[in-house]
Amino acid sequence: MAECLWCFWVYSFLGWLLERAFAAVSRAEDQRRRCFLVLPLCPVYGLGMLAVLALPEMEWQLLVIWGGAAATAVEFAYHWAGERFLGVRFWDYSQVPGNLAGRVCLPFSLAWGVLVAAAVQFIQPLTAALAGGLPNWLSYAFLLFFTADMVCTLWFLRATGDLHSLRSKIFFPSAAHSS
Repeated sequence: MAECLWCFWVYSFLGWLLERAFAAVSRAEDQRRRCFLVLPLCPVYGLGMLAVLALPEMEWQLLVIWGGAAATAVEFAYHWAGERFLGVRFWDYSQVPGNLAGRVCLPFSLAWGVLVAAAVQFIQPLTAALAGGLPNWLSYAFLLFFTADMVCTLWFLRATGDLHSLRSKIFFPSAAHSS
């Protein structure tokens, strides 16, 4: 179980890094997903990789297809749940060709396929080794902190519906007025 948690956390963190890099490269004003209150985690990536890792072993060409489909399905469900239960839209692909309700789009689905195949090949062995070498107390401690952050984040989003203020009002008060 600890290995699944660490996979989730590692890929959520890598997803957060990817989001930051994408925001820097695209220079789009509203590209930065704020994810959690404190932790630099983007859970949709962790959930997507857990779905991919649940797939049976396959050749990389099939993993590009099925892994991309699994990640896209998680992305769609995550976005739907955010809208339905929290009243927030985490992202909007409605202006991207080949989108489905603005929740997923063909260009990113293709990118997910390539990214997950590369992650399974190169990153997952390192993640599994890392998870296997960590003491149980560290997993429990991080789970406690993660759970507290997740509960506070969900409460904040449910109460305010304000995704843009998720981190800015707490950590960067002056930035809240400029966005």
